[in-house]
Amino acid sequence: MDVPEPEQTPFTAVTTQTSRITRQYQAYLDAVTPYTTYRWIGTGVLLFVFFLRIVLAQGWYIVAYTLGIYLLNLFLAFLQPKFDPSLTQDESLEDGDPQSHLPTKQDDEFRPFIRRLPEFKFWHSATRAIAIGFVCCWSEVFNIPVFWPVLVVYWLILFSLTMRRQIQHMIKYRYVPFTFGKARYGQS
Repeated sequence: MDVPEPEQTPFTAVTTQTSRITRQYQAYLDAVTPYTTYRWIGTGVLLFVFFLRIVLAQGWYIVAYTLGIYLLNLFLAFLQPKFDPSLTQDESLEDGDPQSHLPTKQDDEFRPFIRRLPEFKFWHSATRAIAIGFVCCWSEVFNIPVFWPVLVVYWLILFSLTMRRQIQHMIKYRYVPFTFGKARYGQS
């Protein structure tokens, strides 16, 4: 006896296609994960093409400004530790637990730097945002007339103030978010 096939509704058809596309996208992400340098070069080229479009079209400055603010936000999350030492130190003063702070002496326990935003997620979010910005700069809806030098100056001021604050935080709590230039032990 033949078992009748369940009727496929439009919702299940869309769900099936969406999950197939999601699996293919995840497979692509898994394949490019080890190629850090090439990923960032591709993102840099995409950003260059985006800025080229903005400069040649002489418009969509709001899209570029929004993208710049978002990329700055991602970069700050990339530089910050997952567990903020200032918050941990404040909590340890309240709890009376002196062991929950970063090491300040040579003989204190080593605690590795763990980023709030890992490199791969930083790359993925930045690349996705640049691609969305590139698509937006082809639609007249997002071409809002503004005086772009004001946006550039405001972004530069915002960048300098936030980076100054971040660098002061890094100096105060003695952490370095980059691995190049650090001593590596146990490698032959």
